[in-house]
Amino acid sequence: MMVVHKDLRVPMRDGVHLAADAYHDQGDEPRPALVALSPYGKELQALALTVPPQKRPSPLWDGCIEAGDIARVVKEGYVHVIGDVRGSGGSEGEHIGNYNAGGVPLGQDAYDFIEWVAAQPWCNGVVGMIGISYFGSMQIFAASERPPSLKAIFVSGGHFDFYETTYHGGVMWFMPRAAREGRGGDSGWAFTHRHKSRMLEAYSEEEIKRRVSERLADPDVAAWPNLVHVLNYPIHHESWFDIITNEVDGEWYEEQNPINLARNIDIPVYLQINQGRGWTLDGTIELFDVLDCPKKLEIGPYPPMQTRPWVDEHDTMFRWYDYWLKGIDNGIMDEPAVKVHVEGTRHWATGENWPVKDVEYRPLYLRARGKLAFEPEPYGVDVAHPEGFFQAPLTITDKVEKLSWATEPFTKVTSVHGVGAAHLFVEIDQPDTNLILRFWDESPSGKRRLVTTGFLKASHNELDERTTEGNPYHPHTRSVPVEPGAINEYVVRIYPFANDFLPGHKLVVELMCNEPLVDDHNALLPPDAFHLPVGRPVTHTVYRDAEHWSRLVLPFVTANDWSDV
Repeated sequence: MMVVHKDLRVPMRDGVHLAADAYHDQGDEPRPALVALSPYGKELQALALTVPPQKRPSPLWDGCIEAGDIARVVKEGYVHVIGDVRGSGGSEGEHIGNYNAGGVPLGQDAYDFIEWVAAQPWCNGVVGMIGISYFGSMQIFAASERPPSLKAIFVSGGHFDFYETTYHGGVMWFMPRAAREGRGGDSGWAFTHRHKSRMLEAYSEEEIKRRVSERLADPDVAAWPNLVHVLNYPIHHESWFDIITNEVDGEWYEEQNPINLARNIDIPVYLQINQGRGWTLDGTIELFDVLDCPKKLEIGPYPPMQTRPWVDEHDTMFRWYDYWLKGIDNGIMDEPAVKVHVEGTRHWATGENWPVKDVEYRPLYLRARGKLAFEPEPYGVDVAHPEGFFQAPLTITDKVEKLSWATEPFTKVTSVHGVGAAHLFVEIDQPDTNLILRFWDESPSGKRRLVTTGFLKASHNELDERTTEGNPYHPHTRSVPVEPGAINEYVVRIYPFANDFLPGHKLVVELMCNEPLVDDHNALLPPDAFHLPVGRPVTHTVYRDAEHWSRLVLPFVTANDWSDV
């Protein structure tokens, strides 16, 4: 029978107490502990004991039940300790802003929490961590503080570059609102009156009014009712207000950016992420690359939204913890460092780095009549006329306009693994727009499967010194309005993916400035998992001729023989 310790009071170094529940099997034998920390509320996580795992689009799916399978943790011989971060749920103190607890770094509280757990009679002094998404980010915060009792972590579906978590290529994503406020299948943060806006705390009333006025002057923001509401009435929407008023990258995001903190981690780290939400995959790979410790990376299959309560990946997690926390030599460290599920052929590929195979960047040119080809358009703009689309605001239409290009059917398996770039020569008649790309694997029957995506707000087109061929980086530290009527080359980062295109299949790429509100892909995601649409009418003209080489630059696996493509 399971033993439950309810409403434990865990002391922090400044006298604040965090609330926690602990679960373990009967008996006095001390066990390794797996710690889960979040602002979602420990009582919500306890539903893992009574609610069978749900998948989208079940109405019982709740994106915040992410601490893991309590019964399975206990059965495997661990103590499951679930805590509420400072200022949330049953914990004391204040929480100010996103990933900041009243001036106390979340990693510092995690350090104190872990060391308290390690000293309890039901723990043998050895601690790991558990949980997906926010729980995953908390693991990086904790490990970067180096608590002596924390011996390893297993991070599934974490969020790491906090700017890129909310603004994809500079385009606002609504999912963080759902996680914070509780919308579209998420219960949200378990915050009360002790949650405060960091912006409202840090700036004068006059400065806040100025920033709010600037954001409301953005037609995209002004056309979206929830954003207008939050900017005018931020109380009880504090964390979402902070995100809306920080539309460019900078100190507000970088101070607690796990990518920066991860350089201090010296314990073993297993990173697991599924394909389908490219910005999260991108951040996970970036984190893997900066870690200087024993590490593994597993990129799982599409789709990205795991079951809730979260029960996925537990088999691998327990192999990892049995090795590092129990000393069981199960061979997990003898396996390759990187493991990726390749879509298309649906097999697992392994290697020591990402991508796991050698790749060669090759251009695919946008051609007339909706073609993608390995040779550029030979004709000038006088013959190869540009093409375009006019998008009316979604306030007056439900139709999302788009352009589409496709390769000829591949004659053999064609492998594309890694990150890519789209170089698009585009003229718009407004100071800004969104450039949204979707890549599809289309079978001979016409059935399509989403491969990856790319996003860029036109005013964020600036590149920085990290950019290489096929691997662009945008600093997103400022917004520069576009000169209407000018033809500009926009370089869009294509999020990482691994796909084998089978014989007879085509690569199809679509360009739009808004996402379809309902389609086969979005049906797999919670209702709030889309991006802020363009709030003004915009005409987009795309040039792809001998003077304007609009093209994709993609990482093709070099083992392919291209003579018969």
